[in-house]
Amino acid sequence: MPDDTMTAITHAVTLGHEGRPDEARESLLTLWNSFGPQGDPLHRCTLAHYLADLYDDAAEALTWDIRALDAADSLTDARTRQFDSALDVRGFYPSLHLNLADNYRRLGSFAAARRAITAAKETLHTLPENPYGTMIRTAVEEVEAAIAARDTSRRASAPTGRR
Repeated sequence: MPDDTMTAITHAVTLGHEGRPDEARESLLTLWNSFGPQGDPLHRCTLAHYLADLYDDAAEALTWDIRALDAADSLTDARTRQFDSALDVRGFYPSLHLNLADNYRRLGSFAAARRAITAAKETLHTLPENPYGTMIRTAVEEVEAAIAARDTSRRASAPTGRR
């Protein structure tokens, strides 16, 4: 059964990838306002995860990344598989924790960044051995190195969609 909200989220994400972050952000915020923090956890997690990537400001991105993690904690495999039979909630966590670590690091909160990158590393085993898994593993290594160097600059390999 089609999921109109996931279709709308995907459309907004595509706008961001096409270099139209303001339109993407506006579209995602409108969707968020339609269901809010009590909405379907899959919708909340997906939307918040992608919306965070549309903010240059690490504090704003962190707000959405926390919302994504919170939604994932309420999400079940049964719900994700209604949308895509191949999805496993455990596979969401490496990226979610990675994003938190990267935002904490950019904000100079290195203790919090270390805790989040440790959480990401502890969940890497849930990722498949494919290009996506390789991308997340590489990003975890990059963020871990940046934390160790106490570097707060934006990573060149950070997700696209930001201005």
